[in-house]
Amino acid sequence: MSHYADLSFSDEEVIALYLFGVMDKDREIKGIYKYADGHLRDGFPRLPGYVAYVQRLNRVADVFAPLLALIQQEQETKNPRQVWLIDSFPVVLAKQGHRFNACVAKQLADADYCSTRKLCGFIS
Repeated sequence: MSHYADLSFSDEEVIALYLFGVMDKDREIKGIYKYADGHLRDGFPRLPGYVAYVQRLNRVADVFAPLLALIQQEQETKNPRQVWLIDSFPVVLAKQGHRFNACVAKQLADADYCSTRKLCGFIS
C-alpha cells in the first residue's frame, strides 16, 4: 500500500462489481469496468479509474479460490447429485500439429475440437 492510495472504494465493492460482471457473462475486466462506469455510477459513486480498479482487483484476487470452494460446498449440501460447472471456457495447451507431441498436463487435458474457438488442439 502506498501513502497516496485511495481506499474510499472498498474491497467488497471491487469484488461485487467483478462478480456482477461475471454473472452478466462478461469475461473481460475492461468490459465489466465500462459497464459499471456507464450504468452503475449511482450505486458506486467512488468508483476509481480503470487502472486503479484493476490494481485493486489484483490485490484481492486470492479471495476468489476460497469463495468458489465455499460455493461448491454449499451447493453440494443442497443438491448432492447435481453437477456444478464453475468455468467451461477451454484452455488451449497445444495447437493442431503439436497436439500429439504435447507434454503439458496430459493427464488433465484431451485432444479435441473446440467449437467456441473453432480449432483442434490439446484442450483442458
